[in-house]
Amino acid sequence: MDMPIDMQHQAMGYDRTATMFTPQGHLLQVEYAEKTVRLGKASIGMVCEDGVFIIADMRVEDKLICQKSANKVYEIDSHIICSVAGIVSDARVLVDRSQVLAQQHRITYDSPIEPELIIKDISTIKQQFTQYGGARPFGVSLMIAGINKKKPELYTSDITGNYLSYNANAIGENDEKIKDKLREKYKKDLTIKKGVKIALDIFKEIQGNKFNLSKFEFCYISNKECKVNRLYEERLKEFVK
Repeated sequence: MDMPIDMQHQAMGYDRTATMFTPQGHLLQVEYAEKTVRLGKASIGMVCEDGVFIIADMRVEDKLICQKSANKVYEIDSHIICSVAGIVSDARVLVDRSQVLAQQHRITYDSPIEPELIIKDISTIKQQFTQYGGARPFGVSLMIAGINKKKPELYTSDITGNYLSYNANAIGENDEKIKDKLREKYKKDLTIKKGVKIALDIFKEIQGNKFNLSKFEFCYISNKECKVNRLYEERLKEFVK
């Protein structure tokens, strides 16, 4: 049965601004943005015994595009990396702000910034854009991985501005399926090498015939070196032998 015209007009009104709740308690613009994130390219992050890593599907189909210009993992500071899912242009604004915040912290306190301070700042901005009239929510989720006092940390910020710390997590396309697999296979004593092998196995299982190692970007930070290492296809093959 079709909805009466007057009820259709009433329902449409709730999604014309990010600040209006529906009678059921939903913010429709926020929910639309969450759907956008699930259309984005997938990333897996994992805290391991010897460090932390993020592996991301770049999914570059056009052979005219230089793959390394389509990075999915960004360097926030020498000890922090970030991957995104959703509208990349939205993410770039938040990544730029995070990079500036990290440098300001170094200049002011002469010490590296904690990863949680980065994700907290990003989450605050994202929350603000769910309550301003005339503005839409950021259509992106961010996953932050970094080292804090020789300990690996992983955080994820969602559309609403909530953030949590994780041992392992996934954002983007098929995130729920990937997280189910991570719950089965993740162990706290994994090394980075074993962890990335698990992550690639999960991608291969979910993507099937579409799986191609050349489309992945892998970044890790070890507890000892505390610096970003970025690998692509050839070096990634050596890493997971």
